[in-house]
Amino acid sequence: MVKTEGQEKLAADSQIVESAESASPADESTKRKSKAGRYVPNGIAYVQATFNNTKVTFTDMHGNVLCWSTGGKNAFKGSRKSTAYAAQVIAADAGKKAQTLGMKEVEVRIKGPGAGRESAVRGIASTGLEISAIRDITPVPHNGCRPRKRRRV
Repeated sequence: MVKTEGQEKLAADSQIVESAESASPADESTKRKSKAGRYVPNGIAYVQATFNNTKVTFTDMHGNVLCWSTGGKNAFKGSRKSTAYAAQVIAADAGKKAQTLGMKEVEVRIKGPGAGRESAVRGIASTGLEISAIRDITPVPHNGCRPRKRRRV
């Protein structure tokens, strides 16, 4: 079959469109900002200590997340995630990541009733970060929702 000049031009245009479509997902991944090159001298460490797990998140002063760590990420499974030792390991892991970004001073904000509240603060301090303030931001209801029934063991 012999292609005319118009058909060749149409075929060439369709190849250009296909190559442009395949390039778009790669462009989206390059738009993501790299956190490795950032330098953040001071920030905020959020410690969320629940009855089942402990989460530590480091942010800059505007609230943009820099690094985080949880019990499952540090190979703790099941009920071991909620222990005080796990909270200390989690906080130390997140603190080391924050130090690679240049963080020196941190304000700690603690939320939740879990066992890892104080030990998470000790873990952050053990990495060499200077703690400027410790705040308890646990939400307290002013007679809001009815609480769960008491656990019988």
